[in-house]
Amino acid sequence: MRTIHTIDYLEAKRAVELIIEKAQHMQKSAAVAVADAHGDLICLARMDGAPISSIHIAMNKAWTAARERKPTKEIGEKVKNPEKGHDIAYYGDPKYVGWGGGIPVWKNGEVVGAVAVSGLSSDEDIALAKIGVELIAAL
Repeated sequence: MRTIHTIDYLEAKRAVELIIEKAQHMQKSAAVAVADAHGDLICLARMDGAPISSIHIAMNKAWTAARERKPTKEIGEKVKNPEKGHDIAYYGDPKYVGWGGGIPVWKNGEVVGAVAVSGLSSDEDIALAKIGVELIAAL
């Protein structure tokens, strides 16, 4: 029997709260999503003032990062240059995204989930998502 490890709700909630705190300190608003190892949503928050579209984008970034076991920015770089990777249609699902801000969480050599941020610049989304990833990985 195989045991699949995942992020639990309290870990996800702590990561979301830390990211929100950091975003507020930056005087920015975003949507934050944490998904399990399959990409299914565990916790989601949309800060006041964050674009409504950032809700689904954050969820899709977390889903993509968990499913592909790599940051969404890396996927985006490959789809921008299909000769070096794949066209986005290769993935076969409209949930796949290539914008930066979705990062898988690795523990003991396996992906246990992903953290994603949407609504800011790609660099800001990535920086905030990394804070959540580091928190969960340390727990």
